[in-house]
Amino acid sequence: MNLQAGDVFHHYEIQSFIAQGGTSDVYHARDILTGRDVALKIPKRTIVLDPVQYEYFLREVEAMNILRHPTVQHGLESGHFETTPYLVTDLVEGKSLRRLLKENGPFPIDRAITLTCNIAEGLAYCHEQDVIHRDIKPENILVTSHDQPVILDFGLALSKGRPGRGKDAGTSDYVAPEQIEGQPCDRRTDVYTLGALLYELLSGKPPFAGKDVEDVIKQHLCVWIRICRVFLHRSPQLYRNAYSAILTAAMLICTNQDLTHLDSIDIRQLDALTTSPPGPSFFQTQVGQVLLMLAAFVVVTTILTILGVALKPIH
Repeated sequence: MNLQAGDVFHHYEIQSFIAQGGTSDVYHARDILTGRDVALKIPKRTIVLDPVQYEYFLREVEAMNILRHPTVQHGLESGHFETTPYLVTDLVEGKSLRRLLKENGPFPIDRAITLTCNIAEGLAYCHEQDVIHRDIKPENILVTSHDQPVILDFGLALSKGRPGRGKDAGTSDYVAPEQIEGQPCDRRTDVYTLGALLYELLSGKPPFAGKDVEDVIKQHLCVWIRICRVFLHRSPQLYRNAYSAILTAAMLICTNQDLTHLDSIDIRQLDALTTSPPGPSFFQTQVGQVLLMLAAFVVVTTILTILGVALKPIH
């Protein structure tokens, strides 16, 4: 369906075209009944006629009907208008992490950690609602003018209403090994992809590089899993100082870059995050466990990168 500014779809007046996604056209629309500006998603006709592709749209609708959190885009309405399915969400004003990386390069360490903590809180909430995102990447995180990250695009999401494996793989630079193999996914899938995202925020590039997609996927599937298992079993003390590990990893990643921006980081703020609150330890909570696994991801991937450079034959 090709809508123009001024057209009316159901009780929504089209203001402008926003973007064309993998399954849907997205419009800036205004609710005639309330005057509220919203995002209107309408799946392409070819998608609706293809049951496999249409499943992705239905997965997003299901997730949007469940989730209500400041770090997650809110679903407002869904249904059919004259046989055409649609999804209405709140209109999030901001820039994607992908755009911010292109404009500014790697993020300062403290900002990268703060954004990642907020995203982790949003994912922890999703997991509490039995929703697994499975496609966390810079394109799917918008950052508002208040530096609040918002998670978008639940087209690959698993939920109680739409369980199963769905699409086997997400995006090659961030995909978890179990997605590659078509195995069942759980909250650890999102932890892995968020770890890959954090790595890119700190370094300006994805954790693995290769000559093609197949080469990158092979590294996700083979190199990381073997080393990570050994590293975590032999170094449980990593859990005790996760944020210092993140900071150290970031310094290692940036060894060929200007490190003057690290001088402004208040280490006490990072240390405060590891202080045990009354009751259960922070790292016994779901958010804490997510962040600990992220720290392990960044540190181990950094070590792999450094070892790869150090062991490369000198010609």
